[in-house]
Amino acid sequence: QVELVMSGGGSVQAGGSLRLSCAASGFAKSSLCMAWFRQVPGKGREGIATIYNTNNRVTYAGSVKGRFTISRDSGKDTTYLQMNNLKPEDTGKYYCSARFSSICPVVPGDGVLEETDFSSHYWGQGTQVTVSS
Repeated sequence: QVELVMSGGGSVQAGGSLRLSCAASGFAKSSLCMAWFRQVPGKGREGIATIYNTNNRVTYAGSVKGRFTISRDSGKDTTYLQMNNLKPEDTGKYYCSARFSSICPVVPGDGVLEETDFSSHYWGQGTQVTVSS
């Protein structure tokens, strides 16, 4: 059974940094696409970063590009989201998600990745990130 366990998150002032982790277990080695989603009250989850283990391709939403970095430690089966220069608008609940497929959806450069387009059954438990001004 695939399980994604998240850690990290918390509260920080604008300009600060946080790192989220997502440890995966219970799956056979395969083509793995990991994504980070963010959800604010009243809206659905929106994908802001993806990474594909077969070619290490990463994609980002324009709103986080240059500030957030998605990475993966295959030895630990853990995916990270390093968030720097955080802004109040980054506040939300963050989730990691896994998709086992030969196709890794990308985040559009001018938007976000819709949850339905990522089409995953595997989600972390979520963690709150709060950025104060």
